[in-house]
Amino acid sequence: MSRAWVGLRFHLHRRAVETKQNQLSHRARPNPLTELPLKDPAPADDAADAEPRPGRKRKPIGWSMITIGVLVAVSATLVWRRDGINGVTEILTHDLTLFGGILPRVLAGCLLGAFIAEILPHEKVSRSLGPQSGLKGLLIGTAFGAILPGGPFTAYPVASALLTVGADFGATIAMVVSWTLIGYGRAVAWELPIMGTDFTLWRIVISLPLPVLAGALGRFVYVRMYPKGAEP
Repeated sequence: MSRAWVGLRFHLHRRAVETKQNQLSHRARPNPLTELPLKDPAPADDAADAEPRPGRKRKPIGWSMITIGVLVAVSATLVWRRDGINGVTEILTHDLTLFGGILPRVLAGCLLGAFIAEILPHEKVSRSLGPQSGLKGLLIGTAFGAILPGGPFTAYPVASALLTVGADFGATIAMVVSWTLIGYGRAVAWELPIMGTDFTLWRIVISLPLPVLAGALGRFVYVRMYPKGAEP
């Protein structure tokens, strides 16, 4: 009888120890319902990726403006020492009159550039004239510059607008050089009547590769001077 009683107590004690160990192990085990692993955030929508990149911020005062201001101050001082205040006043009056005549055209060119920057689709411009456009972008920039009408009050605002909407430096340089060398407006209005057909045609043919070469060189230099992510 005593042996049976001892065996029963040993069996109950063993069961209690096993039950306590099971409870401890169950508590230590992570609950899959409450302790879920953290997941990476969901990728952005394609619509967000398709949004146009913001335009480059332009500084109101740069090195070009500082240089021009210094040159103006030095020139005004030299004129004042040579001709006195009357010479400075005469030049200033003439320049203000010239500026008043040019101002409407400057305003029209700036408005044209701003409207073009808003109208042109950023994605298509970046794909056709962007850094990844290759030779095709340089050729498109050259052709666009050759047919672009108007003077500098049209060409430079348009070039600035192209830079704003996604064109790279290479394609824009090709456009400006092509407008300068091949622009049909000056050729038809001035060069053909004065210099003749043979001279004009040969000059245009010889100038054809120069915008592409200038754009390629500009793209090469720009990529190495301003790596990806760095602003000029």
